[in-house]
Amino acid sequence: MPDNSSKEFIFVLHGLNDSRTNKHIYFAFGLVVYIVTLFVNLTLIITIILEKTLHEPMYLFICNLFLNGICGASAFYPKILADLFLDSNIISFTGCLIQMYIIYCYLFCEFTSLTVMAYDRYVAICKPLEYHNVMTHQKVVNLLVFIWIFSLLQVSVAIVLTAQTPLCGNDIDKLYCFNWDVVKLSCTDITVNNVYGYIIMFFQLFQAVFIIISYTRIIRAALKSKTERVKFMQTCLPHLITLINFTISVLFDVLCARYGKGQELQTLRNILGIEFLVVPPLLNPIIYGLKMNQIRRRFMQLYSHSLKEVEQSLN
Repeated sequence: MPDNSSKEFIFVLHGLNDSRTNKHIYFAFGLVVYIVTLFVNLTLIITIILEKTLHEPMYLFICNLFLNGICGASAFYPKILADLFLDSNIISFTGCLIQMYIIYCYLFCEFTSLTVMAYDRYVAICKPLEYHNVMTHQKVVNLLVFIWIFSLLQVSVAIVLTAQTPLCGNDIDKLYCFNWDVVKLSCTDITVNNVYGYIIMFFQLFQAVFIIISYTRIIRAALKSKTERVKFMQTCLPHLITLINFTISVLFDVLCARYGKGQELQTLRNILGIEFLVVPPLLNPIIYGLKMNQIRRRFMQLYSHSLKEVEQSLN
C-alpha cells in the first residue's frame, strides 16, 4: 500500500497518454489560450477598478468573477503546460492536494458568485426602487467576503478528508488532480467522504434552486415592461449564458469522473474534463465585455487613451 504521507509519494496522470505525439502543438495552443485568458480578464478587472462609474454592485460582482476565472485557469494551465514541455505526467501528493484545493475553490466560488449575481439582478429588476437601499456598499462587501469564505470552508473540509485517506494506488486517468479520482484510490471505507460529497451537492442544489426561482421572477417582471426587457437583455442575458455554460461543463465532468470508464473514452473525458477550466475563464470576459455597454465603452476609452500616449511618446 503506497504511503501518501511520504514526501516521495507521487501520482501518475494518464490523461496525456493520447497527446504525446502532438505535444508541441498542444503546448503552443495552451500557452496562447492561457495568455489570452489572463489578458482579457486582467484588462477588464483594471477597467472596472479605474472607472468609478463602474463601482456598482453588478460590476463588482463581475470583477470578482473575472478574478476567480484567473484562479481557475492558473490552477490548470501552468501544470499541464509544464507536463507537455517536459514530457512529464507525475505530480507529488502535496502538489495534487494544492491543485485540487485551488480548482475546487474556483468551482465553488464561481457557482456561489453566480448565485449572488442572480440575487442582485432579481433585486434590480423586480424591486428597482429598493435596489440602492438593499444593495448597499457594506452589503456588497459582505457578500463578496461570504462568497470566498464559504467556498474556502467547503473545500478545506474536503481536502482534509482526502489528505487523511490511505491510498492503494497512484494512477489518475485525468489531466489534473480531481478529488473523486484520488478518493476512489482509497484502501479503506470512504463513507465519510461520500456523505460530505452529498452535503456539498445539497448546498449546490440549493443554490441552483435559488437561481431558478430568481430568474423565474426576473423573466416574469421583464415580460411586463419594455424597459425591464431591455435591462434583462443587457445585464441578465450575459449572466444566464455564463451560468448555463458553467453548469453544463461541470455536470459533464462530474458524470465522466464517476461513470466514464475505459481507455477508448480518454480523449472525450479530457475534453469534457477541462471545459469548465478553459471555457468560462476565457468566455466570461468576452461575453460581459461585448454585451455590457458601460464596460465596453470604458474599455475602448482606456484603450484609445493608452494608444494616444504611446504615439505621443514615440513622436
